[in-house]
Amino acid sequence: MRYALEMWKNTRMIVLVAVSAAIYAAALIAFKTAIPLIPGVTEVRVAGIFLMTFGILFGPAGAWGLAIGNLIGDIFGGTLGPASLAGFFGNFLLGYLPYTMWLNFFPFSERDYQWNVKGIKSWSAYISITVISSCSCAVLIGLMVDAIGIVPYEVVSRIIAVNNIIGNLIGVVLLIAVYDVTKNQLGLVWTDIMGIKPDSMSFRGILGSWLVATGAMAGIFAGFIPGLSVNLVSWSSLIFIIAGSLIL
Repeated sequence: MRYALEMWKNTRMIVLVAVSAAIYAAALIAFKTAIPLIPGVTEVRVAGIFLMTFGILFGPAGAWGLAIGNLIGDIFGGTLGPASLAGFFGNFLLGYLPYTMWLNFFPFSERDYQWNVKGIKSWSAYISITVISSCSCAVLIGLMVDAIGIVPYEVVSRIIAVNNIIGNLIGVVLLIAVYDVTKNQLGLVWTDIMGIKPDSMSFRGILGSWLVATGAMAGIFAGFIPGLSVNLVSWSSLIFIIAGSLIL
């Protein structure tokens, strides 16, 4: 979590927040009313192609950019409401978990902070983190939306999870297209801008990653666990996700 706070001392990272927020918000607004799934809550999100790409390339700047961009999208897209706060934190996770879990989600994690289109480790990290980050966002937003009585948790959480997973899987094409240019020609990968080498795999990182993963999967499959109530499982899952994210 420390890089998500330290980045505000770096002017170039702040600029990346603004740029990623603007791109994400513009994509959200353009398609906000095109194919609504739950009016006022979620729609088919073409902007989902940016989630993992911004998280991997821009790190904490991508996380803040997605959070702020989603809020801007709600404001100018006419869907600002009580669920927007949950959307802010949920979208933050969509950018935060990719760069924090990239080296720590054992045994799926990459060995170095890089994207190698020919590397099995890069693909296993991308796909597994896509699922976990999408489900984590869905659990958080789903619980908040259900708590204020808009849409039942079981419905909205699974729609959001599938929506984000599909967007990320399509978005790998974008990452492949822009990674080399962004890193080698523009020097805009967050690790280069902040002049740091991300911590290698550690017990703390593995623990945080698996707490998030456990919470994400249990939360999405709440209701399918015999003998346990959906509320108990889903709220416990959110605690796991928050605790793991803070450890990361």
